[in-house]
Amino acid sequence: MSVESERHLAIAALRRAIPYLRLFQGKVFVIKAGGEVFAAPNGLRNLLEQVGILHQLGIRIVVVHGGGTQATTMAEKLGVETRFVEGRRVTDEAMLGVSTMVLNGSLNTSLVATCRALGVPALGLSGVDAGFIRARKRPVRRLDNGDSVDYGFVGDIVSVDVGVITKLHAEGFLPIVSPISADDNGTLLNINADVVAAHLAKELKAEKLILVTGVPGILRDVGDPGSLVSYTDVKGINALLETGAIKDGMLPKVASIKDALYGGVARVHVISHKIGDSLLTEVFTNEGSGTLVVLDTKELAPEETASGARLAMMLDKGQGAKS
Repeated sequence: MSVESERHLAIAALRRAIPYLRLFQGKVFVIKAGGEVFAAPNGLRNLLEQVGILHQLGIRIVVVHGGGTQATTMAEKLGVETRFVEGRRVTDEAMLGVSTMVLNGSLNTSLVATCRALGVPALGLSGVDAGFIRARKRPVRRLDNGDSVDYGFVGDIVSVDVGVITKLHAEGFLPIVSPISADDNGTLLNINADVVAAHLAKELKAEKLILVTGVPGILRDVGDPGSLVSYTDVKGINALLETGAIKDGMLPKVASIKDALYGGVARVHVISHKIGDSLLTEVFTNEGSGTLVVLDTKELAPEETASGARLAMMLDKGQGAKS
């Protein structure tokens, strides 16, 4: 490709992005990334480069990170047993120590250090800092099969002081949040990062909640990446739950998606870090790169898509275009 052709492509891309820039400047995006993103070669840098671009364009970003992959690896090295129930980690005292060491320590610091290398003014914090997230220990729960489970030192959110985030945004910082929190007695508690991200998105009245995962998005068949659901709503999600298409680690994600939507977040996106520039593609193009979830498809306006005809066609298929 000639230099002139590349220049024309770049200018055309900028022109297509301008309406989105006008729409999103000053708005809040909460981006949640799981540990598998950072375990991939160059995964951490690739994602944070895209996050940095959004930040530089005037979008107020909050990054919430998990670290389950890294915590499991560290637990194996230390001889600590790892156990999951319905896609959620059981956190005994030993596992709490591992999770705190990884999430509040090595992983959060690595994200901030990478942002520093990219010239992004990031600041790492956890739910413990400044009483940012108040939590309580999750009570013993009864499962659908009648069994009971004690998740250990796992927390349920009581409240979030979003003033901590708004002050950081006002000073030009990009917060990078570890989900480790504490109760009022100072007992550390591990909270699912998807839950933290959804709660922050609601409280911050975020424009978007974006979940960055290792899969293309929500799939009708977990074994077939080509079965990507481009667009759906809560009704569609419930239908996929009934068919068993959503299971295991996707269960807490879907619960958080629904929580965010019911809490007033207009758009939730599920994208893959394995697709090049997936975050920017999802935000700045009509087609997007993963799955867009809204409360109800009836909320979409034709102008949110490339054409009204395309919208109608995709809604007939139970999918849709990105906005």
